[in-house]
Amino acid sequence: MERLQPGLYPVAPGASAGDFETPHPPFHLDWSIGLKGAYSSSSVDGGNFLTTLNPAFSARHDGQRFDLVVDGDAEIARQWDGNGTITPSALRLGISGNGAVDSSTRVSGTAALQFSQPLAGSPGLNPLVEIPPQRLTGSAGLGVDRSFGKVTLGLKGNLERSVYGETLRRDTGLTDNSDQNLWAANASLRAGLQVTPIIELFAEGDLGRDMFDTASSGLGVSLDATSTALRGGVAGSWNGIWRASASLGLGRHDFDAAALGDVTAQLYDASLTYSPSSTVNLTAALSTAIEPTGADANGTARIAHLAKTNLDYTVNSWLRLRASADWGVSVLQGSGETEHRHGLGAGADYMVNAHTSLGADYAYGHRDNSTSGAADIHTLSVGVTIKR
Repeated sequence: MERLQPGLYPVAPGASAGDFETPHPPFHLDWSIGLKGAYSSSSVDGGNFLTTLNPAFSARHDGQRFDLVVDGDAEIARQWDGNGTITPSALRLGISGNGAVDSSTRVSGTAALQFSQPLAGSPGLNPLVEIPPQRLTGSAGLGVDRSFGKVTLGLKGNLERSVYGETLRRDTGLTDNSDQNLWAANASLRAGLQVTPIIELFAEGDLGRDMFDTASSGLGVSLDATSTALRGGVAGSWNGIWRASASLGLGRHDFDAAALGDVTAQLYDASLTYSPSSTVNLTAALSTAIEPTGADANGTARIAHLAKTNLDYTVNSWLRLRASADWGVSVLQGSGETEHRHGLGAGADYMVNAHTSLGADYAYGHRDNSTSGAADIHTLSVGVTIKR
């Protein structure tokens, strides 16, 4: 008979050792806080210093069938100008979940509340804007994916509410943006056919509705509209190293008001991910969208073409390098205003220990607007991040 050791007791009949395991908390909590200092040099406004505090958290629950994540982040900034006011430039709180209903059906859901107010002189901001508007956005979405052998169907729906504050401009003074407050609803259906283990053919249809609170102050009519889009394309994945997709489609934005001309545009979308190892990750994407103009803009709708790429390279356990590039062109329908943008960025992270890292970044942005002119901005920043 095996002798008992000090502090160990026999298990009761009918019970297992697992019944006495230490209970685990329902959520796995992670948090981080970063402090960054930056200097920006603009061809329009000259140079300025900026300090930002960036707290973030995430709480994850891994269930037997469903996973749940609650996360949030913030950016609190201080520009070292005349008054050095401390202001929150971004706040976000979100919740998301996904899980399997059965062997062939998955569901997902998201909800988020977000506040943003770009800082004066931020890259890409109109140089005529002295105080950008505040924007408060709430959104909720639900998705269902169902597999029928080689055929996959996906249905998604999203509802979003956006509210804008006032803008202070150099040319027109205080501008009321309440006519841009809107409800936006969208639903999409995607059907995919797995032709080979690598290649999938797919088609996707979208239906959206924009509902504004009031008529446009500049046009005198409501910008309420119904949007539709139809795309077809191909997607592929090879050995976990390459993932790519490309699609071509047509989009329409039909206004309720007969006085406004409807908008039609060809839609180009593509994406590429290359990860030959855990140390290298390259992504690239191209997209086209028809969207509302947003605050502080003239016109009825915006057609935006965007391209971007990111590269991350982990040199070793204590050094990570990154680089990025982006390009964009947008056209405001109804006003003829166009804008071209491009930018470059590079940075590095140095791990001091398991909980502390130092970072340095450089970013360049160019903006050429047919109404407000061209502007260039260079930004150099350094910071420290502490994480759990």
